[in-house]
Parts: sequence; C-alpha cells; structure tokens
Amino acid sequence: MYRPFLTHLEQELNRRFTLEPLPIPEGLAYNHTARAGKEATIQSWAYSSPDFRKIRYTYIDAGDQAQVFNGVLYPHYHYDLPVLGLDLLAFGNKKFLTVIDIQPLYQDVDYQARYVAPMQPIYERYGDLAQKFEMRFYDANIYFSKYLLFARTEPELIQTRVFAAYQDYLALYLEMLETARATGRRADPAQIQQAHRDYDQYSAERDPAIGLFTTYWGKEWAERFVYDFLFDLAVVPAPI
Repeated sequence: MYRPFLTHLEQELNRRFTLEPLPIPEGLAYNHTARAGKEATIQSWAYSSPDFRKIRYTYIDAGDQAQVFNGVLYPHYHYDLPVLGLDLLAFGNKKFLTVIDIQPLYQDVDYQARYVAPMQPIYERYGDLAQKFEMRFYDANIYFSKYLLFARTEPELIQTRVFAAYQDYLALYLEMLETARATGRRADPAQIQQAHRDYDQYSAERDPAIGLFTTYWGKEWAERFVYDFLFDLAVVPAPI
C-alpha cells in the first residue's frame, strides 16, 4: 500500500543528495516471521550524507493484517533544523492512519517562525488530514508542530490526498535544508547533538510501535530494534 511513498522518498533523496549507506546492527535490517499464524516481513534502510547525519526508514508488510511505512530524517549537527517524521499505517483494511510532520527541536518563538510557520500554507491545503485527535502516547506540545497532519483516512485517499500531502511536506523539508546549506547558517553542534539525544530518548520511551514489533518478532528483538536502530541515541531506561 505504501510502497509508492518509499519509492518517492528514495528518488528525491538520491536526486538531491549523495547518500552513503549506514550500518544497521546485525539482525535488524530484515526479519520475517510466521509466528502464531501472523506472517510478516520488516525491512529497513539507513543512510547519511554531508547534510544528514541519519536517514532511516522501515517498511512492514503483513499482508492484509498490516502495512506500515515509517521514517525519520535527521539533519547533521551543524544545522538546527527540525527532523522530518513520517508514519503511515494500515491495519486490517479497516484502520488507516497518517502522521506527517516537520518536528521542531525547540518551541521558542524564533525557531517556530523560522521552521514551523512555512508549513502553514501546505497544512491549510490538507485540512482534512489535520484531525484533532488526542494523543495517547505523546505530548502534542513536545516535538510536534501545530501543522502536524494526523488523521484517520479512507483507503481510496491514500494514493491521492495523503500521497500529495506527503510529497509537499517532504519537498518543503528538503528545501529548508538546501536553504540552510546555501545561506551557510550553522548551529552549535554540541547543542544540536543534545537536542537529537533528547528527541530520541523521548521517542524511544513512548513509541507505541514496540507493541507491534513484539507481536511479530518478540520482545527482545523489538527492544533492540527501537534502541539500537530507530532511536539509537537513546539509552534503555534502568529497571525500576
């Protein structure tokens, strides 16, 4: 269902940037299961470039049970840019979720004006994909913009409205990065590295997808996948 989204991301990244593969810890780049009658595959990719410290994305194919495309683009530490977060999910041909956002690292007024405000025109074009659901696992005021696209959608909209919105948000984000590169705007790498660590820690501890990973591939693999690949700057919390 979401393969065209993955293909478009790869085409845009390869057209604009010189990518180098990043190593993925053993056993996490690909996995297959048929446990408990639930057959599924998961495959992940990771890259870096002079502008991105990490680009990673994952596709889960469990047939009619689940289709998931997830990705995060992290700029290099010399940019104070937000991260781009993508989460597109379909479960049982009944539940279709869209989560697309250019996620701010900071909430101060200047940062919001520089990186969040440019999203408004695109957001207003896709108002039907900006449904005001309460977040169960996250605080909407932390690492989410006010122009987050978060919606339950109908399947016939995925290749039309959702795909168009996805293309526009990705294009805007890549333009932000290219503008930062062209203008020579730089940030304090140590400060941005800490911001990325905080983002990863917050995300790893709250990511509801660990339940899905556990269902198909077991608890140990799921925890490794979250902490060693998805959010590899995070630290597993000490047992209470």
